[in-house]
Amino acid sequence: MDMLAAALLLFVILEISNVVVLYFAPGSRAANGVGVFRAYEKSKEDHEVHAMVTYLIHWVAGSKVIFIALLVGVVLVGNPEIKVFSVFALILSVLTFFWRLYPAVKAMDAAGQIVPRGYSRTLARIILGLVAVFVGALLLYR
Repeated sequence: MDMLAAALLLFVILEISNVVVLYFAPGSRAANGVGVFRAYEKSKEDHEVHAMVTYLIHWVAGSKVIFIALLVGVVLVGNPEIKVFSVFALILSVLTFFWRLYPAVKAMDAAGQIVPRGYSRTLARIILGLVAVFVGALLLYR
């Protein structure tokens, strides 16, 4: 297995864990669980709001399943060029976190809406670490 396939499979495993948490333990603080947001528990007080929040959580999980399936296909039958393109695409798409999601989570963190405090910085480091793994795989590939 080459470095690109290994990096893609690492991402697949990470995303599978996120999907499991989102579908079966959405209130968790692990993986992509939304338990870090104080508003998740508050949403349970209003049935309509919680129904929408639950729908959005499941929508995110379903979207992740699509990406997982596509990446497994790339690993299994993709030629080297497709794998390189896929890793570049993942780098760019993961970096979009800093465009909209990071400012939002940073503001919520500053307002005390996230537990534990400082979670936004931790999340940013995780995202940058993931990008570093992809960049490293590209550099080691050729």
